[in-house]
Amino acid sequence: MSFARRQLFRASASIRTTTRSTSTRVTPLLAHQASNGARTFSSSSNVKFVALRSLLNPAAPSNVKFYSSKSFPEHNVIAMPALSPTMTQGGIGVWQKKVGDEVVPGDVLVEIETDKAQMDFECQEEGFLAKILVDTGAKDYAVGKPIAVLVEDENDVAAFENFTLEDAGGAPAAAAPAAAEEKPAAEEKPAAQESSSKPASSSAPSDGDRVKASPLAQKTANERNIDISQIQGTGPGGRIVKEDVDNFKGTTAPAASASTSTSTGIPAAAPPAAYAPQSATGDAFTDTPTSNMRRVIASRLTESKQQVPHYYVTVDINMDKVSKLREVLNKAADGKYKLSVNDFIIKASALSLKKVPEVNSAWQGDFIRQYNTADISVAVATPNGLITPIVTGAEKRGLSDISSSVKDMATRARNGKLAPHEYQGGSFSISNLGMFGVKHFTAIINPPQSCILAIGGTQQKLVPDETKENGFAVRNTMEVTLSSDHRVVDGAVAATWLQSFKEYMENPLKMML
Repeated sequence: MSFARRQLFRASASIRTTTRSTSTRVTPLLAHQASNGARTFSSSSNVKFVALRSLLNPAAPSNVKFYSSKSFPEHNVIAMPALSPTMTQGGIGVWQKKVGDEVVPGDVLVEIETDKAQMDFECQEEGFLAKILVDTGAKDYAVGKPIAVLVEDENDVAAFENFTLEDAGGAPAAAAPAAAEEKPAAEEKPAAQESSSKPASSSAPSDGDRVKASPLAQKTANERNIDISQIQGTGPGGRIVKEDVDNFKGTTAPAASASTSTSTGIPAAAPPAAYAPQSATGDAFTDTPTSNMRRVIASRLTESKQQVPHYYVTVDINMDKVSKLREVLNKAADGKYKLSVNDFIIKASALSLKKVPEVNSAWQGDFIRQYNTADISVAVATPNGLITPIVTGAEKRGLSDISSSVKDMATRARNGKLAPHEYQGGSFSISNLGMFGVKHFTAIINPPQSCILAIGGTQQKLVPDETKENGFAVRNTMEVTLSSDHRVVDGAVAATWLQSFKEYMENPLKMML
């Protein structure tokens, strides 16, 4: 065989061996990638996945950039996450990582204030934190906008010291590039002198005008309800900086939420101007900025009172038997559990919902949805506002199980550690103010639910009793009021439900059957 033929056979064998080796390595890799494809697509901030998600999700920015004109090293931009299905914007809490720190999947990167609670954002990327784009305390920051930058090489961190939101493609419209708005200095100075000699106009600039302002100045002006077009900029080229906003002494503009609800788009009446004593100093009152959670609560409850036709039905409950049974069960618990009156109320409510399922319903416009399980939302007061953890399937759960679940969720709710599925949804709500000495109150329905039960405190009352010689007896009585949506629950249905609830509470052994 000639030398050339031997060389040809050797080359062919080498190609076949290389092909088999490559196939052996690639096949399991492709299988691994396929099994993790859905998770990677939904959580990764890698450039190719962000680009695809930006096309499929209109909430995500379409101009996310990973390589700016300044030629920064390869990097990943971390966007503001949607930590609840209804979240469109949120606040930035405390950053748990600082620039230069290593980040691995599962690490808490930053605390995010959602429309419901303060939650930890666990990053699913790995690398080193190169830049924090949004400082702690930022409010109303849109989902999908850049908040941080990660790099794979720790040595690249220093290159991002001057990296900005503009470089990440997340600058607000008001912070347009200076080059697009540059005008000759001779034209700007007379305009500035003319505006300073006239009273500031309270109207915003027309759509064709643009205000040159830094992102921080724009954010600060929005938080303080200031029309930024009234401010004279002292930055380069007349650009408005944060110090200009801090030093501004003009009047504030009408709040955007005065005419339209931020979360629902429903027209709302403008709030009256707040009272301030004449010649008041800074010690006369304190203005506390509203949190995102507080604004959502205000919007939803206002919507409920304006659009849901509430009516109220009240009944007295004899609490003597429940109190005795609770005492007996707690003594027999040996410290394993400690039942509260609220646990009996949750159980009785759930069983009554199964008995009168029309109450366990929600208004959906074209139809009424009736739920098959009793998922009870229990109102819990937190430092940031009201939140309603859900006891799911309460009709099937025992009193001790309900008790431990409520205690656990209430503690985590006050610490802002509830997961979205633990407080979103529910088919019926309970609000209990009895522990504060409140005898009676009416609660606002939490849409789309159709009912909420308001619980007052237990009071001793003198009631007729034919078995007593004097014809009267002292009873421990609790007053409860059911708020109902008349579109879903008629008065007779609400009364029937309260009858069932009263029967369970006054004969608590029936809950055990």
